[in-house]
Amino acid sequence: MGVDLPVIWAVVILFAIGMYVVMDGFDLGIGMLFPFFPGREDRDVMMNTVAPIWDGNETWLVLGGAGLLAAFPLAYSVVLSALYLPLVLMLLGLILRGVSFEYRVVASPGRRSTWDFSFMAGSYAAAFFQGVVLGSFINGLPVADGRFAGGPLDWVAPFPLFTGVGLVIAYMLLGSTWLLIKTEGPLHEEMRRRTQLWVWALLAVIGVLSLWTALAHPPIAKRWFSLPNLYFFLPVPLLVVLVAGLLLRALERKRHIAPFLLTLALVFLGYSGLGISIWPNIIPPGISIRDAAAPPESMGFTLVGTLFIVPVILAYTAFSYWVFRGKVRPGEGYH
Repeated sequence: MGVDLPVIWAVVILFAIGMYVVMDGFDLGIGMLFPFFPGREDRDVMMNTVAPIWDGNETWLVLGGAGLLAAFPLAYSVVLSALYLPLVLMLLGLILRGVSFEYRVVASPGRRSTWDFSFMAGSYAAAFFQGVVLGSFINGLPVADGRFAGGPLDWVAPFPLFTGVGLVIAYMLLGSTWLLIKTEGPLHEEMRRRTQLWVWALLAVIGVLSLWTALAHPPIAKRWFSLPNLYFFLPVPLLVVLVAGLLLRALERKRHIAPFLLTLALVFLGYSGLGISIWPNIIPPGISIRDAAAPPESMGFTLVGTLFIVPVILAYTAFSYWVFRGKVRPGEGYH
């Protein structure tokens, strides 16, 4: 039996994107929480919780994009052609955010508010347009003769825009639960109170998106609700309800680490639901991973390098988080 390279590469890319959502999601979420915590000391602590690690988190985004180009060039060309505007706006948000992160530390007191605003704006832009890309992808991209056959503003539609808002809420929940691990005192208690609201907001978003997707895309509804698929996939929504209940309970019991882990579980379940809805298509609604795959020789050659790179990234990430573990207190900082 030969090695199924398209499936292996699909798993690698899904893993890289999933790691990016997890690692950079709470990072972006912290920036989006700034409007709720206007005090300078609070914002300093919030930024210092990610100062040593934030730039390494985006390595996974680069790996996912490079993997898509190497393994599925057709999908890469279609996605970039269809969504170049939201992707460019997302990248501009990440750039603005990164610049603001560094300049805020050395800015004079009078200029600090400017960089705070830039950091917030970059975080919101990056998260929102990532959600827009996701929503447009789920909606489907028209392809003719191997090329994108739609218009440059097809992504300006209710479903992608709502998905953008939904991802903002998900990242804010990741950011707030991360800060429950890293902070203490009044900031910690206020973060806990607000986190409960964002849990309910995310559950509402998940419910609306699930219903909307099923109503707008009959093939996806058929996959979920036809028998015997219903029996196999029913644990996913049931686990969402269970994990959300455990998350709210952990917040009431003033746990520090459990809320973040349970939020990661919610994100993973949402990611699993997306995979169930579109697999094995890499360009919904009708281009599969095999249709878009590169030649086997190219996929095999790049896979060898990837299998060396991924463990290195994982080891570096684990080491960084271990070194900078523990609470961050006012007056402490990485810079």
